[in-house]
Amino acid sequence: MCACIFCGIGEKKIPAKILYENNQVIAFHDLNPVAPVHFLVIPKNHIASVKDINENNSHIVAKLFEVIAELAKKEKLEAGFRVTTNSGKLAGQTVDHLHFHVLGKRTFNWPPG
Repeated sequence: MCACIFCGIGEKKIPAKILYENNQVIAFHDLNPVAPVHFLVIPKNHIASVKDINENNSHIVAKLFEVIAELAKKEKLEAGFRVTTNSGKLAGQTVDHLHFHVLGKRTFNWPPG
């Protein structure tokens, strides 16, 4: 058993508003949304961050992005959306479990703050 909050969500031990789930991936609404559409897509198997992706687990990243594309269509984000992840504390990663934020239905600027 994994001790992180996202593993708990994947194991259904912590409640979340789930948008999508299969045996490898789970997607759920962010508890503190910063856009009208804001959800997270994570692997069910624990990968701490981008820096921990390797040849043994990189296939899951493709699956995550397949789910992102499917959910973007479902959420009607055809005008555009942002996908972002943080890797490490300095970058703002607060949960040590690989996750991608999908944000949409608002205008974004570059560079982000």
